[in-house]
Amino acid sequence: MELPDIVVTPEWLLGQLGSEPRPPDGLVIADVRWKPGASVREAFVQGHLPGAVSFDVDVDLAQPAFDGPGRHPLPSPEAFADAMGAAGIGEDVFVVSYDDVGGSVAARLWWMLHVTGHRAALLDLPTLETWTAIGGALATGAGSPSPEPATFTARPWPHERIADADDVRASLTTGTGVVVDARAGERYRGEVEPIDPVAGHIPGAVSAAWVGNRDPRTERLLTPEALRSRYAELGVRDGVSTIASCGSGVTACLAVLVLERAGLPGARLYEGSWSDWTHDPSRPIATGAEPGTMSSSR
Repeated sequence: MELPDIVVTPEWLLGQLGSEPRPPDGLVIADVRWKPGASVREAFVQGHLPGAVSFDVDVDLAQPAFDGPGRHPLPSPEAFADAMGAAGIGEDVFVVSYDDVGGSVAARLWWMLHVTGHRAALLDLPTLETWTAIGGALATGAGSPSPEPATFTARPWPHERIADADDVRASLTTGTGVVVDARAGERYRGEVEPIDPVAGHIPGAVSAAWVGNRDPRTERLLTPEALRSRYAELGVRDGVSTIASCGSGVTACLAVLVLERAGLPGARLYEGSWSDWTHDPSRPIATGAEPGTMSSSR
């Protein structure tokens, strides 16, 4: 079995499951639903895709807030390997991750697997209702018996795929690259800030709200051609160095994914994103709809 793309449809996955209550050998479905302050376990127990294993962004896909850059710093390669192995994810499996917010959380697991050379895809599933609407069943309770532990080799996070605050500042100061901000437009403009202590955006970063990656009619991800057109309007083109940012390095992973799908690979993830940028009060901020510039900001 081969994954057809880094994005797979619910119809494709339903076809793989058939009448079985669990995925076929070699395929792991990862439930990566997460909301600040909500119980990941409770959401999983109430209903999940058959045979899925659950991951908590705070516990499995990050180390404690501000133990590294921002609220969701990457875990050590060893801790990530332990979490994958405990979930039954070994070296030779395909992982399909999903959430209930259009992939804006599940893309984090895709990114972590993808940049370390593992085979992974995002399920293009706007909500769980999309799954049941095509005839898919939901399982309830704690899930199947614990998966058989697997061997997952720890691999270093590739430096060339990660950016820090100095990289962002250099890119925007010299004008040699583009920084795309995947947060909602109202957070970018500084009208609201529900999580971090300071509202606004990194001066010079362009707004690329994650919801704009989806077709408002179908709620599915835009085609590669439409994605390429969207980001071209923001200055992302072949050969342009691109850094993806968001609130804490989670939703920005979806920006990296859709850029790859659009034929614009190689974007770097600003690991700490806005939560890291504002952690240092000496860094400038901008508000409003315009990107502004690093030099003109306060």
